Amino acid sequence: MLFAPLLIAISAAPGPDTSMFRGDAAHSGVYASSAPSSAPSLKWKFNAKGKVISSPVVAGGVVYVGSANGALYAVDAESGQQKWGFSTGGRIVSSPAVAAGVVYVTSYDGNLYAVDAATGKEKWHFKTKGERRFAAPGIHGVLPATERMPDPFDFFMSSPVVVDGVVYFGSGDTTIYAVDAATGKERWHHKTGDVVHASPAVADGTVFVGSWDSWFYALDAKTGKQKWKFKTGEDKETYNQVGIQSSAAVVDGVVYFGCRDSFVYALDAKTGAKKWAYSNNGSWVNTSPAISGGLVFFGTADKHTIHAVDIKTGKDAYTVDLKWLIFSSPAVAGNMLVVGTHGGRIHAIDLTAHKEAWAFETDGCRAHGAEYTKPDGGFDSRKAFDSPFYDDIVAGISRMMTVGSVLSSPTVADGVVYFGSTDGNLYAVR
Repeated sequence: MLFAPLLIAISAAPGPDTSMFRGDAAHSGVYASSAPSSAPSLKWKFNAKGKVISSPVVAGGVVYVGSANGALYAVDAESGQQKWGFSTGGRIVSSPAVAAGVVYVTSYDGNLYAVDAATGKEKWHFKTKGERRFAAPGIHGVLPATERMPDPFDFFMSSPVVVDGVVYFGSGDTTIYAVDAATGKERWHHKTGDVVHASPAVADGTVFVGSWDSWFYALDAKTGKQKWKFKTGEDKETYNQVGIQSSAAVVDGVVYFGCRDSFVYALDAKTGAKKWAYSNNGSWVNTSPAISGGLVFFGTADKHTIHAVDIKTGKDAYTVDLKWLIFSSPAVAGNMLVVGTHGGRIHAIDLTAHKEAWAFETDGCRAHGAEYTKPDGGFDSRKAFDSPFYDDIVAGISRMMTVGSVLSSPTVADGVVYFGSTDGNLYAVR
């Protein structure tokens, strides 16, 4: 329960490529490349002229990433030099997908764009009924209690996935879409009860995705017909413990995803039957799980913890405390798990030693991290948040992001870790 401590205080197999969110259409979160085993050095950084919440992808020696300034950038993976920039009418906080020489990305202007990967020229765009964030009265227990307000922690948008010539994505207009990758024409759509900002995973002819309406959906990839749906937790008092922000991973016939009801679920991919549910005792799981070596890896918000959970039993194998909120989704690369935190660092966990191997600080962390850090290295919420009033909570989040928070999920290619930061930079470290 993300705001409880705050208000008290103030009151698998490796993915085939890196060209889409989480490495492949099934969102395994596993990369074919290894990551640095010891403290890395900066290869380059690229100024994206806005917060980089988008998760980068790499294809054909080019890194593609979105910026809060509304631009999609193509950056040379070797030099860090901009190849082109494409402007949309709203911030880009989704991860692009690259297929057959085309980059697909969603924007807060309510459009899905198809852009030529070589030139940055628009091929087509598909217009939804408009974007919005999840909203509820008195969300998280903030004031005014009866005022309907957007969730200030709804940071991401749905990242498109491309399979067999079809682009699948979710929208703030409460809909899951399937669009022809070549023409931009709608194949089908499926309505849910609320905002869909999780990213669809596609496996064995099925689209798997959760909604903020508290339901998780399995849809036929060709027709959009519902195969099954699974109910997660509800919270109609403060709307804190409700909604699926995590994107699913599908491995060996099981679908895994986290939820803001504080559980991680493992469901039978064919039937939707629950295999197990892991409780995080009130702490959100917004990260998308990575599946490797018989373990499910995920991060938590309030608990600041990376969990390694047995894939069959749902029991903890081990945990690592990273001391700051985790919204970045972990990437498994060789013997390392790489993940970002709100503290402005990218961390690597040795999967043999079960402990942190190194951490890399962003420019924002070096400039402002000490101001918001307690002596034990954890987040000092009192320095960022001084009131339970909604406007002050929004301002507090902005202050927290000055430390160069890494909400972007890292991708790993050719021994290099790529990730974005709220200090406005796209980083490459090796």
